[in-house]
This record gives sequence, structure tokens and C-alpha cells, in this order.
Amino acid sequence: MPTVEIPNPDGPVPAYLAVPDGPGPWPGVVVVHDAVGMTPDLRRQADWLAGAGLLAVAPDLFHYGRRLRCVVASMRAMVAGRGRAFDEIDAARAWLADRDDCTGRIGVIGFCLGGGFAVLLAASGDYQAASINYGNVPDGADDLFAGACPVVASFGARDRSMRGDPERLRHALEHNGIPHDVHVYPDAGHAFLNDHPRGEMPLWAVLPARFARADYHDPSATHARRRIEEFFAEHLGSNPPT
Repeated sequence: MPTVEIPNPDGPVPAYLAVPDGPGPWPGVVVVHDAVGMTPDLRRQADWLAGAGLLAVAPDLFHYGRRLRCVVASMRAMVAGRGRAFDEIDAARAWLADRDDCTGRIGVIGFCLGGGFAVLLAASGDYQAASINYGNVPDGADDLFAGACPVVASFGARDRSMRGDPERLRHALEHNGIPHDVHVYPDAGHAFLNDHPRGEMPLWAVLPARFARADYHDPSATHARRRIEEFFAEHLGSNPPT
């Protein structure tokens, strides 16, 4: 298993690294997981992105404690706009950019909890492209996205937890003239890109998942992946499969 340790002042961050086939260098992408954490699904996401010509690293943001404790800490960091999760994601970004097999152009992709981080990271100025997947978009997004990188975003119309978020994001990106592709899939709910076995979901996440109608939806996921590949190819310089 291609596990790496990313240097960080608070201690090394374990991460999953997926490297494209063929000669590099390649653009990089930081893959930010959902509230379930480091899972086979997360590794599959990184492998898919590597197949699209991206050097993908997925840091385990829950490595330092029990999952629920780390989820709460990550949510608090998201609200504050700073904290351990941001520091570890930034360490992963810097580590990628410093590699000889990376072009230095870095994107970020996040799912659910990670999608919320991708919203804030897109606006940070540290990335060249961002993929936001059912991530919460805060009020005041018009101001937040001033100077943001290009954004490709995907939501499910059946997701009751994200009502208003796609429209808020689209308006903020249009208001600031940011290149974007925001799509809402009519037959999908929350987490439609994430294929988690039932036993992988912690008990405290089951009821929220049901409310959001969270379930993998292959037709929507297939279409969304193609959009993301093409968007990253345009803005990062990757080479998606034909």
C-alpha cells in the first residue's frame, strides 16, 4: 500500500499517495476525505485521479485520535477557518508541490466534510483549481470567493442537507467572474460519489446520512467524474483518459 508520511510541525501526517503511470512530472491534487475518514473509498478516489494524470495525495486528518473527536475538531476548524485540519492539508499541498515529479500546479478535491474544506481552500489563493462535492457553502460567499481559483462542483437534488448551497455557490462564482462548472444531479442524494459499505458508516452518521439521502449513485458519479477530469485537465494541465 503506497502510504507516505508528510512532515508537519505537530507530527507526521499519514497519507495515501497515488501516482499516475508513465513519465512525469504531473500536476498534483490534495484529496480531502469525508467524515468517515481514511477508507477504501478514499483510496479509490485517489487512484481514479491518478488514472486521470494527477499526482494524488489523501491525508488522514483523523490519525491523531478517535474518529468522532477528530470530526468535531475538523468542524470547529472549518467554522474558525484555521486549525489542525487546515495545517495538515496545507502540509500535504506543500509536500506535493516540492516533489520532483510534480509540476507545482495543485488542485484540491473534497467530499462532504472535505467538500466544506474545499470551499474554503478554493478561496484561499493556494490552489489552481478546486472540486467541491456536496460541501457546505456559507453565507457571505460572494465576498469569500473574491479571487478564488476555478471551481467544479457537484450536488445531488435529493440531498435535503444542501438546499440552497448550489445556488449560493453559483451566484458567488458568477459575481466574482470565477471560471466554474456547478451541476446538480436530479436523481442523486448526498455522498453520491462515495461508495461506502454499510458497515463502514459509524452509528452516529447513519441518521444524518438517511436525512440527506446519502447513497452512491453510479450514473451521476460517472458523469461527475468526467466533468472533474476535464476541468482539472483545463486548469491544472492533467491528461484525462480518452
